[in-house]
Amino acid sequence: MLQSVNMESLNGKEKVNGTKSVVDVDDNIIGELISKSQKAKDFAYCPYSKFRVGAAVLTPNGKIFTGCNVENACYTLGICAEKTAISKAISEGDLNEQVISPCGGCRQFMREFGAHWDVYMTKPDGSYCQISVEELLPVSFGPSDLKGKKCEAS
Repeated sequence: MLQSVNMESLNGKEKVNGTKSVVDVDDNIIGELISKSQKAKDFAYCPYSKFRVGAAVLTPNGKIFTGCNVENACYTLGICAEKTAISKAISEGDLNEQVISPCGGCRQFMREFGAHWDVYMTKPDGSYCQISVEELLPVSFGPSDLKGKKCEAS
């Protein structure tokens, strides 16, 4: 599992929420993540939103990868700072033994075609985790929700 910190909303005084990690995260590491993510904002390419975002990801072996947002005139082709940092870690071979689950957007896309089918998340050695779309995206929104309500408010 990754310990990731998006520093756009931190003011340096708040604590990072209780994300579990296979790496012990002390105040020095958190400070380093904050500093590196703030520096990464300087490299953001955001001519449309003018909203700079930096991120830092701490991998299980203790390496830190940074990323920034990169926008595109075709808005859907832009990339978030978190995706950039994680992509850098993966492309440099740092997470090649990790099982990475689908992103929220991919989970929603899969859910469009049903909640009751299996997803296999694999590692390079062939081992895998099996999970259903419904488990990946509980209380999801799907095509049937356009026709009615899931539950009544009390």
